[in-house]
Amino acid sequence: MLPQDPSGDLLRQVWGFDGFRPGQQEIVEAVAQGRDVLAIMPTGGGKSLCFQLPALMRDGVTVVISPLIALMRDQVRALREAGVAAGALTSGNTDEETDAVFQALSRAELKLLYMAPERLASGGTLSLLRRAGVTAIAVDEAHCVSQWGHDFRPDYLRIGDLKRALGVPLAAFTATADVETRAEIVSRLFDGKEPVTFLRGFDRPNLRLAFQPKNSPRKQVLDFVAARRGQSGIIYCASRARTETLAQALTQAGHAAVAYHAGLEAETRRAVEVRFQREDGLIVVATIAFGMGIDKPDIRWVLHADLPKTIEGYYQEIGRAGRDGDPADTLTLYGPDDIRLRRTQIDEGLAEPARKAADHARLNALLGLAEATGCRRRKLLAYFGEDLAEDCGNCDLCIAPPKLFDATQAVRKALSAILRTGEWFGATHLIDILTGNTTEKVRERGHDQLPTFGVGRDHSRAQWQAIFRQMMGRDLCRPDPERHGALHLTEAAHPVLRGEESVTLRHDTTASRPATVLRTQVSEEDEPLLSALKAKRRALAEAARVPAYVIFPDRTLIEMAEKRPQSLDQMAQVGGVGAKKLESYGRDFLAVIAGEVPDMHPQRRKLAGRPEGALFDRLVAVQADLLRGPDGTEKPLSCSTAQIRRIAEARPGDEAGLARHLDQARLDRFGAAFLREIAAA
Repeated sequence: MLPQDPSGDLLRQVWGFDGFRPGQQEIVEAVAQGRDVLAIMPTGGGKSLCFQLPALMRDGVTVVISPLIALMRDQVRALREAGVAAGALTSGNTDEETDAVFQALSRAELKLLYMAPERLASGGTLSLLRRAGVTAIAVDEAHCVSQWGHDFRPDYLRIGDLKRALGVPLAAFTATADVETRAEIVSRLFDGKEPVTFLRGFDRPNLRLAFQPKNSPRKQVLDFVAARRGQSGIIYCASRARTETLAQALTQAGHAAVAYHAGLEAETRRAVEVRFQREDGLIVVATIAFGMGIDKPDIRWVLHADLPKTIEGYYQEIGRAGRDGDPADTLTLYGPDDIRLRRTQIDEGLAEPARKAADHARLNALLGLAEATGCRRRKLLAYFGEDLAEDCGNCDLCIAPPKLFDATQAVRKALSAILRTGEWFGATHLIDILTGNTTEKVRERGHDQLPTFGVGRDHSRAQWQAIFRQMMGRDLCRPDPERHGALHLTEAAHPVLRGEESVTLRHDTTASRPATVLRTQVSEEDEPLLSALKAKRRALAEAARVPAYVIFPDRTLIEMAEKRPQSLDQMAQVGGVGAKKLESYGRDFLAVIAGEVPDMHPQRRKLAGRPEGALFDRLVAVQADLLRGPDGTEKPLSCSTAQIRRIAEARPGDEAGLARHLDQARLDRFGAAFLREIAAA
């Protein structure tokens, strides 16, 4: 078991980090103190550390309830690589893996036990956890407890019963929880008693936000990906068929791309997940079935080829990019067909009317973000109750502000056309009327005799399409599924029709802007070394059959390439290189950077990169000088390297303290000289 060190010492020794990310330390301390905690942190904010680190600071086992097998297995692998005793009980385990976990629990060797919420339905789970000595519960993706959420998992409702039965503190974590969902989490997991709540903000300033109206959407996707060749990314689509056709188009364009959706065999889906985690530069074209459980930190972009369902879903999906904190791109493509599809899905669903109204409101929030006329990040954060003091400077509208126009008269003409045709027609026919296009359908219905016929000739057909799309985006009109998608007015439209409210819209910029690609790698002179380090990582990951980032994430390799450490002491100073990983991989990566270097005794390696290591070296030098006594004539005498390591770590200040590590003969020979070196250090 790891020692009861302060959190900062464990952070360096186990994870190789010199400091916490913003907002982590307070949460770690509250969880370690055994308080009930609800933490809402942005994806990529390091929430897993906030329950993993406290587990090492307390006695007993922390049980982690997590929603996906892939996520649990990846976190367990990463913890073991860092030297932490962790295990998982999942349906994906082999019999041997399950037996090994049970044995580790019986020997009180595990610190973290992961399990899926479905296991709580088993009658033997509670007694197992009691025997194992569980002292805390951590709940990942806690929003899954919300029955109206987009990721509801019924078995999450059992977690509150588990907390009561074990009588232990619970810490719940999520990245996506609006006020309604937060209240549901408190009610179901904490019996309505307010936990210590940390709202660490929803802002991910490293993500560049962008939306584009669809205009040759396949070309838009291919252009975006071509500008980011070689970077890992995810493309989300609204249908299974679209994932396959788009993946094929990308492959034909020379990209490494693969489709993923719920209709594939489980074995095929798992193979895609494994490839994505282990390969650099793979693109997964997926439905939202490819979601939670993606723990790959170096996804450089997320593209929505179709409009997401909700603003919460959008936020969670783009949050899979840039989890390492480095810059990442997002782009969402959308059009009138997307809006019609999402409205229809709500209207034809089985929810109660109140829930349908709430779902339309959530879709309106997303459409408001898509059709925004100012900083997107401010609008996104405002939805989650946060106020951004000034524009972000890192969204498409901040980088290239849109051209706006007073569209009040145009919108009134469009609304009038909808009313005068009985709310029975879609945008195509309405645009024909407004532009004075005498089609057979217009003549047959006598719509060329309407007062609105031809009143919109001052706008082109493309401009009217943009106006109708933005009207739907502002929920001034909606497609009616009972009238085959015909547009009808909403309550919000009437003040505009009566002249009580004005409308400002954007001129669409459908022409593709030059691709501004965020570069997150190294300078040109360091690129060959970074490539060599990635090749070494890939070889080690394949040999160990683990994702590449479990060995080291990109950020650690980039720091290695830039700092070029020449010794294990210098390697230990690189962010992300903890004691166990230095032991396991330090020499392999050092050889890539500096060639073969002299080996370091295992006892000395345990102190690499720490002040105790330099003291160890001085004590060894003193011992060598006194090997045969001060005058060089006495019988040779030396300490073991383990003794010297313990002395360097303990730094005793007097002879009595030193005597705890040395017998009398060695104390007489080396004591005074050792104490001088310790005092000097």
